[in-house]
This record gives sequence, structure tokens and C-alpha cells, in this order.
Amino acid sequence: MNLLFKALNDPTRRAILEMLKDKDMTAGEIAAQFDISWPSVSHHLDLLKQAKLVLTVKEGQFISYTLNTTVMDEIIKWLLQFSTPKN
Repeated sequence: MNLLFKALNDPTRRAILEMLKDKDMTAGEIAAQFDISWPSVSHHLDLLKQAKLVLTVKEGQFISYTLNTTVMDEIIKWLLQFSTPKN
């Protein structure tokens, strides 16, 4: 869970997740949206992958990133348990 929170703690990584909400993207497409170096984008994507927030699919020489909705659903369920009143 610690890696998950580390991944979500950064605004660039949260922005990447927002972009992937709409469609799958290659690393190049993601990098084009930011004014940071390729190694920095690669680092952000690697942390998101380690936290299992994104999945990758190799398409020829490109890697496509997709939002892992299963993990996102688990996070939401976990967070909601703190807002539900206990009787």
C-alpha cells in the first residue's frame, strides 16, 4: 500500500492517470503532454506500473499504457470504508 500512496502523491503521476482515464496512450504520447525529460516521464510511468495503477501492452516497438481499473476500484472501496458510519 505504501508504494501505491507514493505513486499517487505526485501531481505528474496523477495527471498521467487522468489522461489514461480517457484512452490508452504510448509513452511518447504521454511524454508529449509534459515539459519534462523523457527519463523523468519514464520514471513516473515505472512507479505507476510498480504500484499496479497502470498496465502495459507491447505493440511492436511501442508500449501502450492503460489504467488498471481493478486496482482503482479496490482503492475506492478501501477509502469508502472510512467514510461509512459504523453502527
